[in-house]
Amino acid sequence: MYKLIDTHAHIYSESFNEDFDAMLSRAKDQSIEAIFMPNIDLSSITPMVDIHKAHPMCLPMIGLHPCHVKENYIDELKGIEKSLGDNMSVYYGIGETGIDYYWDRSFDEEQGKAFEAQIEISKSVHKPIIIHSRDSLDTTISYIRKHQDGNLKGIFHCFNGTKEQGLEIIDLGFYLGIGGVLTYKNAGVDKQIEGLPLSAMVLETDAPYLSPIPYRGKRNESSYLIHIAEKLSHVMQTTITEVADITTKNAKSIFDYYPE
Repeated sequence: MYKLIDTHAHIYSESFNEDFDAMLSRAKDQSIEAIFMPNIDLSSITPMVDIHKAHPMCLPMIGLHPCHVKENYIDELKGIEKSLGDNMSVYYGIGETGIDYYWDRSFDEEQGKAFEAQIEISKSVHKPIIIHSRDSLDTTISYIRKHQDGNLKGIFHCFNGTKEQGLEIIDLGFYLGIGGVLTYKNAGVDKQIEGLPLSAMVLETDAPYLSPIPYRGKRNESSYLIHIAEKLSHVMQTTITEVADITTKNAKSIFDYYPE
């Protein structure tokens, strides 16, 4: 039986408060072996780590989301670095971080500075970085190109760029996070990734956001990863078993996650 890994899910979100245990049970029923949780800011660290302590298959990362970069971003980063230093073995990655040009453009400069700071943290602690690049893919690629010295690895979360951008990301030693947008009829992600290698892809839900078809418009959860895997198998003209085997292997390699 194949296993799947959800490399990006905000399951510490309040939207799971009423049915967290049932949600996690559904994920296990759909062969989800592990769920990696990207952090948002200082306020999300405690609920995220508490989930990990109660459910070891739920694995925390730590970082400052670009949409949460405000005037106090330096203080946020200091707090994140302290938590990371105090609990280094708890965290599996840095993020999610990056640049967001879709929502508030008031802190573009600060977002760039916060992103670069977290790139350097990623390199110094040898943990992968998880990149948010909404409406900013060329910009985030340029930051990675600038800082890539062979000691930087990670995932471009929610990849929806062109084939050329995908190839550039892969050439930089990064992976493409493939999520629910792949299943959207008019999004075009399926056409863009047709010529890209499965060996450079991982699966993600971004729960509770971006639910795949047939759940679009409803709360997303990790059990829906199966629908993304199925769609990817059609796009890549292969079996779901191969999709699961390769993407799970990729995820374990990225996060250095090899449970007993």
